[in-house]
Amino acid sequence: MYAIVEIAGKQFKAAEGDRLYVPRMKAEVGDTVTFDRVLLVSGADGVQVGAPVVGGATVTAEVLDHVKGDKVIVFKKKRRKGYKVKNGHRQPYTQIKIGGLSVN
Repeated sequence: MYAIVEIAGKQFKAAEGDRLYVPRMKAEVGDTVTFDRVLLVSGADGVQVGAPVVGGATVTAEVLDHVKGDKVIVFKKKRRKGYKVKNGHRQPYTQIKIGGLSVN
Protein backbone atom coordinates (compact mmCIF):
# COMPACT_ATOMS: atom_id res chain seq x y z
CA MET A 1 0.00 0.00 0.00
CA TYR A 2 1.30 3.43 -0.89
CA ALA A 3 0.04 6.99 -1.18
CA ILE A 4 0.97 10.16 -3.01
CA VAL A 5 1.16 12.94 -0.40
CA GLU A 6 1.58 16.68 -0.80
CA ILE A 7 4.06 18.07 1.71
CA ALA A 8 5.02 21.77 1.55
CA GLY A 9 3.77 22.06 -2.02
CA LYS A 10 5.72 19.04 -3.31
CA GLN A 11 4.45 15.52 -4.01
CA PHE A 12 6.04 12.42 -2.48
CA LYS A 13 5.33 8.71 -2.82
CA ALA A 14 4.96 7.33 0.71
CA ALA A 15 4.78 3.70 1.78
CA GLU A 16 4.95 2.39 5.33
CA GLY A 17 8.55 2.36 6.59
CA ASP A 18 9.90 4.73 3.91
CA ARG A 19 12.37 7.46 4.83
CA LEU A 20 11.83 10.73 2.97
CA TYR A 21 13.70 14.01 2.81
CA VAL A 22 11.12 16.81 2.75
CA PRO A 23 11.54 20.60 2.94
CA ARG A 24 12.45 21.82 6.44
CA MET A 25 9.58 21.51 8.92
CA LYS A 26 9.14 23.30 12.24
CA ALA A 27 8.56 20.02 14.12
CA GLU A 28 11.09 18.82 16.67
CA VAL A 29 13.09 15.59 16.33
CA GLY A 30 10.97 12.71 17.64
CA ASP A 31 7.63 14.43 16.99
CA THR A 32 4.85 12.72 15.06
CA VAL A 33 3.33 14.69 12.19
CA THR A 34 0.16 13.99 10.22
CA PHE A 35 -0.38 14.85 6.56
CA ASP A 36 -3.97 15.07 5.33
CA ARG A 37 -3.31 16.25 1.74
CA VAL A 38 -3.33 12.73 0.29
CA LEU A 39 -3.77 12.88 -3.48
CA LEU A 40 -3.83 9.15 -4.30
CA VAL A 41 -4.05 5.89 -2.35
CA SER A 42 -3.20 2.50 -3.84
CA GLY A 43 -3.89 -0.67 -1.90
CA ALA A 44 -5.41 -4.13 -2.03
CA ASP A 45 -8.86 -2.71 -2.83
CA GLY A 46 -7.62 -0.73 -5.84
CA VAL A 47 -6.61 2.84 -6.50
CA GLN A 48 -8.45 5.86 -5.07
CA VAL A 49 -7.73 9.18 -6.75
CA GLY A 50 -8.76 12.37 -4.98
CA ALA A 51 -10.38 15.39 -6.51
CA PRO A 52 -8.10 17.05 -5.38
CA VAL A 53 -7.61 15.00 -2.16
CA VAL A 54 -8.87 11.63 -0.94
CA GLY A 55 -11.42 12.29 1.81
CA GLY A 56 -10.49 10.91 5.23
CA ALA A 57 -7.05 9.67 4.18
CA THR A 58 -4.08 10.56 6.38
CA VAL A 59 -0.40 9.70 6.54
CA THR A 60 1.50 9.78 9.83
CA ALA A 61 5.26 10.16 10.06
CA GLU A 62 7.97 10.57 12.68
CA VAL A 63 10.60 13.30 12.40
CA LEU A 64 14.04 11.66 12.49
CA ASP A 65 16.47 14.50 11.85
CA HIS A 66 17.06 17.94 10.35
CA VAL A 67 19.78 17.79 7.70
CA LYS A 68 21.27 19.79 4.84
CA GLY A 69 21.39 18.70 1.22
CA ASP A 70 24.42 18.52 -1.05
CA LYS A 71 26.24 21.76 -1.78
CA VAL A 72 25.28 23.57 -4.97
CA ILE A 73 27.95 25.91 -6.34
CA VAL A 74 26.74 29.25 -7.74
CA PHE A 75 29.36 30.91 -9.95
CA LYS A 76 28.82 34.30 -11.65
CA LYS A 77 31.21 35.88 -14.11
CA LYS A 78 31.21 38.75 -16.58
CA ARG A 79 33.79 38.43 -19.29
CA ARG A 80 36.49 41.07 -19.67
CA LYS A 81 35.30 42.97 -16.56
CA GLY A 82 37.21 41.22 -13.79
CA TYR A 83 33.94 40.25 -12.07
CA LYS A 84 33.77 36.77 -10.50
CA VAL A 85 31.64 35.63 -7.56
CA LYS A 86 31.54 32.08 -6.19
CA ASN A 87 28.91 31.10 -3.63
CA GLY A 88 27.66 27.81 -2.23
CA HIS A 89 24.22 26.81 -0.98
CA ARG A 90 22.98 23.84 1.06
CA GLN A 91 19.19 23.42 1.17
CA PRO A 92 17.75 22.46 4.58
CA TYR A 93 15.67 19.26 4.73
CA THR A 94 13.83 17.24 7.35
CA GLN A 95 14.17 13.47 7.34
CA ILE A 96 10.92 11.67 8.19
CA LYS A 97 9.93 8.01 8.51
CA ILE A 98 6.44 7.07 7.32
CA GLY A 99 4.60 5.27 10.10
CA GLY A 100 1.19 4.48 8.72
CA LEU A 101 -1.44 5.19 6.09
CA SER A 102 -5.11 5.26 6.99
CA VAL A 103 -8.15 5.61 4.75
CA ASN A 104 -11.64 6.08 6.19
